[in-house]
Amino acid sequence: MKGTSHAAIGAATGFVAANYVQGTPSETVFLVVLGSISGLIPDLDIDGKLRGKITLSHKMIQLSAQLIGCMMIIYSFMEKTAVDTWYGAGAGLLIIIIASYIKQKHMLTITGIATLVGGISIEERWLILLGVYVVVASFTSHRSYTHSLLGVLFFGMIASDLETSLGIHGIFIACIGGYISHLIADMKVLPFNKRGIKLFLPLSSKEI
Repeated sequence: MKGTSHAAIGAATGFVAANYVQGTPSETVFLVVLGSISGLIPDLDIDGKLRGKITLSHKMIQLSAQLIGCMMIIYSFMEKTAVDTWYGAGAGLLIIIIASYIKQKHMLTITGIATLVGGISIEERWLILLGVYVVVASFTSHRSYTHSLLGVLFFGMIASDLETSLGIHGIFIACIGGYISHLIADMKVLPFNKRGIKLFLPLSSKEI
């Protein structure tokens, strides 16, 4: 199923959630958007439709890292001690070398790490868990763990923490509803799907 369809179904679940909790108009809009996003989240895995759309170009990250490396080298030679100079220059050179190996496929992992660090810095557990989710998703094959009950449970923890953090009723329902709607729409039991999902990983790899 196309990403737009998943987003639309997720938005519908968000609307249902908003009506269920009798949210205000602004809360309704927020829950609809949240449901739509949640309906796309499972496709953050390898070869997923969403993977390449939430990350910056790897060339931008490469250039930024290489500039930082060059600045470190220049700054190091302004130091007074030889030891500091060579340590700093070595670190700068290492950054430049590592940056040259960054590819687009690494960007989701980098995004997840950045999200994780951001969550730690502002002490928001839902953001930390989201960072962990994105990092793990960047290494999992398409329609595997992000499309399983394990993925639902983990994302449910994120949604629960987000609702607690923002204090808006219905966030959990909208998020988990949007997420589950994606899994249902990808099931092989539906005639337009050639492939199914491995719902019971790691206990079973059978597609349903």
